[in-house]
Amino acid sequence: MDRSHQKGREGENVAANVLVEAGMRIIARNVLSSVGEIDLVALDGETLVFVEVKAWSALGIEELEYAVTRKKQRRIIETAKAFIHSHPEYADKAVRFDVVFVGPAGVTHFPSAFMERL
Repeated sequence: MDRSHQKGREGENVAANVLVEAGMRIIARNVLSSVGEIDLVALDGETLVFVEVKAWSALGIEELEYAVTRKKQRRIIETAKAFIHSHPEYADKAVRFDVVFVGPAGVTHFPSAFMERL
């Protein structure tokens, strides 16, 4: 595993811990589809939450808008649709897309970072 991949996994673990401490339940990690990947899938009460994790040691939180582009959002959305299709037990849940930033100054959680109706 290369250094950036390892840093990403460490960031996902930190993000997962923060979300669990906030009362969410992680139900899947590193969900893959033909178009993309979702780092974490969680339940927040009755809401299904798809989480993109950004773990950076050099860039600041202000760079997030450049990392989670509309193209990246589309990939996450399409992967979320594939996840729900393969897990019909979640088909009736409300859906939310969050971003968690893990950086030098700590962890910042952005609930509903972008919106899409599935």
